[in-house]
Amino acid sequence: MAKPNKKGPVKTVGIYCNRCRGPLYTYRKGGKGALVKCFKERIVKDFTISPVTCPQCSNVFARETLIRGVPAFKIISGKVFMK
Repeated sequence: MAKPNKKGPVKTVGIYCNRCRGPLYTYRKGGKGALVKCFKERIVKDFTISPVTCPQCSNVFARETLIRGVPAFKIISGKVFMK
């Protein structure tokens, strides 16, 4: 399979914890669909201390994985929202 575009989209969205409403990432997202995965190379600003844990409430919101050979975070449904 093809790798995702390195540069990626220009539009950025804020990703927040659904439990405490704390900021997690600023992410360059492509398309209009739901947030299913976050490629690490598209994260603009990272507010987390440990990779997949909310810094305020310690909620685990994703799993680290490889998608199409590229490191990514697979988002657990209902744990985050985006604006």
